[in-house]
Amino acid sequence: MAQHLAIQTLIELANKDVNKFAKRLGLAVRNHQENEQKLTTLQQYRDDYTQRYQRGLTTGLSINDHHNFRVFLTKLEDAISGQQAIVQQALTAIEIERKAWQAAEQKRMSFDTLAQRAQRQTQLKTVRREQKLTDEHASRMLANRPHPYGPATGQK
Repeated sequence: MAQHLAIQTLIELANKDVNKFAKRLGLAVRNHQENEQKLTTLQQYRDDYTQRYQRGLTTGLSINDHHNFRVFLTKLEDAISGQQAIVQQALTAIEIERKAWQAAEQKRMSFDTLAQRAQRQTQLKTVRREQKLTDEHASRMLANRPHPYGPATGQK
């Protein structure tokens, strides 16, 4: 009984770990999605700004406007590069959290397997004990039953 309680406690703790790591994995995925969206927004903004710059070149830009466009586009490219690094870090975080969740799930499954094995052993012991009691009862009944040919006298 104490073994049953111990394994149940381990299973409950393992379930808590699985849930904790699943939540962390979910947060990592959400973080990646948000950072991916920021990257997409920056890229769209850069593309729009590049089109404005190209239109300005065809209609004529002052040297100052040309310089401002180039400086701003450089800053946008830097921001995009930085955001790409953040997205990559978010992907790495997802993999780390996925591995942690998988390890916790494997541990939980191992405890479940141990609990099932212990339960089968307990059931087998119970069946054997009941069979032994049944056999003993049948033996006593047979031994206490009168012999059909009378009492055995040992003579022929």
